[in-house]
Amino acid sequence: MSPQVGDGFETRAVHAGQPADPQTGAVIPPISLATTFAQSRAGEHSGYEYARTGNPTRRALEECIASLEGGAHGLAFASGMAAEDTVLRALLGPGDHVVLPNDAYGGTYRLISQVLGPTGVEWTAADLSDPDALAGAVTDRTKVVWVETPTNPLLSCVDLAAVAEVAHAGSAKVVVDNTFATPYLQQPLALGADVIVHSSTKYLGGHSDAVGGLVVLDDDELGERLAYLQNAVGAVPSPFDCYLVLRGIKTLPVRMDRHCDNARAVVARLSEHPGVASVRYPGLPTHPGHDVARRQMRDFGGMVSFLAAGGEAAALALVSRTRLFTLAESLGAVESLIEHPARMTHASVEGSPLAVDPALVRISVGIESAEDLVADLTQALDAVA
Repeated sequence: MSPQVGDGFETRAVHAGQPADPQTGAVIPPISLATTFAQSRAGEHSGYEYARTGNPTRRALEECIASLEGGAHGLAFASGMAAEDTVLRALLGPGDHVVLPNDAYGGTYRLISQVLGPTGVEWTAADLSDPDALAGAVTDRTKVVWVETPTNPLLSCVDLAAVAEVAHAGSAKVVVDNTFATPYLQQPLALGADVIVHSSTKYLGGHSDAVGGLVVLDDDELGERLAYLQNAVGAVPSPFDCYLVLRGIKTLPVRMDRHCDNARAVVARLSEHPGVASVRYPGLPTHPGHDVARRQMRDFGGMVSFLAAGGEAAALALVSRTRLFTLAESLGAVESLIEHPARMTHASVEGSPLAVDPALVRISVGIESAEDLVADLTQALDAVA
């Protein structure tokens, strides 16, 4: 990181890893499209030799996210799932065991159970917000405790320091998917985590126009192993996608403040509407993880889940009736999205211990006018009632 960069998060979001171009003075790092780089002699180069191995635009993104998460090493991947796969393959082998949340993202469950499972990796789903449940799930073969907090889609909150204490007592690594919170709201490494993963497609990019994944950690040896796999497997993002995520990160703090403010307004309306059976949001004092979230997060985020009072039929009707909330997968962008997890993002967990209530609706609250968002949800709920 450039010595001119200050310590403030907002300052680092704009400047970390991105000094002015030394040749032209450009204040934005150029998008380096070269696939190969000239060498002065065979094996001697200026730091870059082939774009799969390293790229200046990608390096700027990697340095920036490492700074924001307070880590020593940052690595960028072609998607969040590519980042997850690389981390898990570096840490797990046949006969090893991983503990994951009992309401984890469906793609993570699919990766562990259907892709890594056949290779001999074993897994257990547990309520990580319950220390006793976690302790009961950890075995002498557990190498990874995989954490989401808040979780996707139930927004459960996990005490990261408590999980780290249990996991490290058994010599397991704690990997935290920090996608929902972002480094602006939560700093897992400072709370005892070993590795952080992000789908940068979500809040970090923030505009629904770039797919990517990121990994941050402090461990030098593991960082070297992950960098080796990043190059050997080659699931790296394009320079243009790296540029888009870097651009998105510059406004992350102001966007997250707006996401959080709008989510509070939406939650207040949902909590009083008869068409809603219950609301899941960490900012509610009645949320079982409220105290944990208040202690380890700057704010409560822009994701909200709720159960439709009329069950699955009402939930399906509702998500088809919103006008401003777009019915679509993904989350964390400037526009508001609504989805039915059981049939969309979490269809892969149907029939498993992670199955989602079919009455559940998940919304990603964007940065539009809060009044407009509330009005849109109200008209949709009224139409279903």
